[in-house]
Amino acid sequence: MSTANFVSGRPLPATPDRRDFLYIATACFATVGTGAVLWPLIDNMRPDASTLASGGPVDIDVSRLGPGQQVTVRWRGKPVFIINRPDAALQGLKSPQLLDHLSDPDSEVLQQPPYAKNWARASNPRYAVLVGVCTHLGCIPQFQPAPDPNRDWPGGYFCPCHGSKYDLAGRVFKNVPAPYNLPVPPYHFISDTMLRIGENPPGESFDFSSIEQV
Repeated sequence: MSTANFVSGRPLPATPDRRDFLYIATACFATVGTGAVLWPLIDNMRPDASTLASGGPVDIDVSRLGPGQQVTVRWRGKPVFIINRPDAALQGLKSPQLLDHLSDPDSEVLQQPPYAKNWARASNPRYAVLVGVCTHLGCIPQFQPAPDPNRDWPGGYFCPCHGSKYDLAGRVFKNVPAPYNLPVPPYHFISDTMLRIGENPPGESFDFSSIEQV
């Protein structure tokens, strides 16, 4: 992989909010060289309106989130990306070529809970849970998961505002405006398929306000 030219494709159109908590439906990892496919809204993933209004934890049923798909919900007024990463994407996160291009590949800067300070930046490697706010000026990065060798793009997130780039673990690339990895909120699985955003696992006390930047 060359050291330059992680460029983006044409910006995708913005998607309007629905009841002020669900940003977009889902997107699917396509084969190499193809773009992401938008999927319909997953209604059964919608948190209760009273929960959202209180700023409390948000429960998301990921049982219908297939490999390669993403859903985005609001937590404390912020978009949170939830991605079901296929095996190929997980293997790609360990690629030495990719790691050489990342600013903080080992997540040394406090942008995640201790239980997400690992190669996948997740308590369960299959699912990434990321606050979708660019750490440069707060724009919302675009989900561009399909690798494209023609433009040296390994798949991840691109911020169209000023060109910052992140991989599928939310790790920021070198030589872009954004200084830090995308934040990881407190979260844990309360069952095999139910994800709770905004609450630490039992025995953990991570405070989201302690991160470096969001």
